[in-house]
Amino acid sequence: MRLKGTMVVELTDVNTSEVETVTEENMVTNAVNNILGLNPMGIFYKATGEYDDAIMWNGNLFPICPNMIGGILLFSKTLEENADNIYTLSDNLPVAYASNNVNSTANTARGSLNLTESKALENGYKFVWEFTPSQGNGTIAAVALTSAKGGENGYGSLVGDASTFLQIKAADIGDVPKANQMVLFETAEVDFENNLLYSITAEDSSVRIRKIRIPIFNIGLNEKLDDSTYTVLEDKVLTTQTFHFLGDYTLYGEFMDGKDGYWYGFSNEGNSSGSATMVWIKISKTDYSFTEGEWTLSNAKLMDVGNRDGSTTYPERVVKCCVRNGYLYVPAYNKKGIYRINLSNQADITLIEFGFTSKWKPLCDAGSCEVYMTLVGDLIVAGDFQITAADEVIHTQGSVRLNDAATPLFQYKHFLFGWGGSYGSEFRTTYLLTPYLASINNLSSAVIKTVDKTMKITYTLTEEA
Repeated sequence: MRLKGTMVVELTDVNTSEVETVTEENMVTNAVNNILGLNPMGIFYKATGEYDDAIMWNGNLFPICPNMIGGILLFSKTLEENADNIYTLSDNLPVAYASNNVNSTANTARGSLNLTESKALENGYKFVWEFTPSQGNGTIAAVALTSAKGGENGYGSLVGDASTFLQIKAADIGDVPKANQMVLFETAEVDFENNLLYSITAEDSSVRIRKIRIPIFNIGLNEKLDDSTYTVLEDKVLTTQTFHFLGDYTLYGEFMDGKDGYWYGFSNEGNSSGSATMVWIKISKTDYSFTEGEWTLSNAKLMDVGNRDGSTTYPERVVKCCVRNGYLYVPAYNKKGIYRINLSNQADITLIEFGFTSKWKPLCDAGSCEVYMTLVGDLIVAGDFQITAADEVIHTQGSVRLNDAATPLFQYKHFLFGWGGSYGSEFRTTYLLTPYLASINNLSSAVIKTVDKTMKITYTLTEEA
């Protein structure tokens, strides 16, 4: 089956009634095929505990139109016309969008579906979206079909941000021994293609790295899909001189994947005044060689990077930092900004002001495990703010988006994975990142939507033999 899409954009001047019309055909990406054809970690099988929580496909994703394809994204820059291009980077986030219903919110970036004119066809679907003069304003150079959820708020807005993550499966791992759960909760990297994860922790004056096989795309004769049969392939202990987790009862520290051939460890205690002190370690992924040291960050007032505790009744990990493109991002103690610290030059430190005071809530419910920041593509996503690769701050609503979380999110194409739990309920949770590109439609010439124009987009998607 081959899909063909035709789009007509009509911009009508409310003062003169003059109509500007643009007609384009699109290319269809591999987005829908990936969702239907991939099954990493057996997420579509009922293979774990009795408290599994799996999505109901009918109504959420089926019929494909208007659910899995049920929204639209508008971009100010053109998109690479590649079938495997299913997400944009943070330098081209959608400027406008719409879902499969009427926008009843105050979000002016969002339009509405015309419920009368939109309908199923004998061989496809006809979508009609409308934007009032106050909605969807800006330069439009490209358009893409997306999921209904992805069209609600894109990557997040002040009106809502939970729609970006659609929970597909919460796999109950409560029967996994607590010590093994903590190993999973301390995951720093997942190598999906090679069925591997790397768990890293600090133990007194040493760092322990475990290379673990876990069934992702193939399964052994004696393996299960409930994380209970993972195999430790390597267990490496690095003896350190400077680096350790600071603190007494609460141990402060975090390990992050630099995505540059190294893992990084950091430890500091939050300081509301003076200068921050942080110990660090940089570990080679190839031979486990490392360098370590201590930074004194003049006049920097930081929150702690995170904390963890594997000795309590329930495994605990709290993540409050992020590493991106050679920089560590740590929130300011007063919740009014975030520090960007160069991993290779501690003197290169910048305070990025939010312009507001963050509510500083985790992406999940508060509990024994919490994640406050994670990386999605090259976009830092936190409770009520996002940081683009250009270090621009986007203020969002700050709603709960994730199940109980201990690890950052690990991405494979459409899917985001994380381990976590809270007070005796432990899960491996999988999400669908909803603002994907189901189609790509670059306009021959960009159009500009302004407050004196309405916009109507008619998108017809048909099946061809």
